[in-house]
Amino acid sequence: MWGDVIGYVWGKTDQEITVPVVNERERQTYYGAVDYLEGQLLLKAYDKGNSQNTIDYLQYLLNESPDQGLLILWDGATYHRSKEIQDFLAEVNQGLAAEQWKIHCVRFAPNCPEQNPIEDIWLQAKTWVRRFCALIPTYSHLKWMFEWFLRHTTFDFATLQMYGICSKLK
Repeated sequence: MWGDVIGYVWGKTDQEITVPVVNERERQTYYGAVDYLEGQLLLKAYDKGNSQNTIDYLQYLLNESPDQGLLILWDGATYHRSKEIQDFLAEVNQGLAAEQWKIHCVRFAPNCPEQNPIEDIWLQAKTWVRRFCALIPTYSHLKWMFEWFLRHTTFDFATLQMYGICSKLK
């Protein structure tokens, strides 16, 4: 984690030494979806993963592709299965036959990240940023580089190709 503290303390060996350390770790949560046809990642940053932010991200995806139905393949995060998400999907798809839904959500098998192409994308971005780690002066620079890589890369790899038939869905 960015900002970890390393140091030494001197004291008597027979006494416990308490060193208060306030280490508020800087972190960032990203939501991302791959546009299968374009190979582009639709990225949005949030303070944490939860139902409210998931709904905001799904709304963002709808706004980005207003004339298309969305097939969302995602993991089993608890907030993906929450009542708030179910209510949102019911509202968005209200009155439509299943084949006309604006958003279809399909859950990956439990504990199976190899099914999830976004995991490969996060790994590619992290690997790229690690190459420059010694040159990155601040956490905000690190986030900028991570986001720059994701926004300027076209993704095409085996895990993504597993879902090729989905591109033929109307």
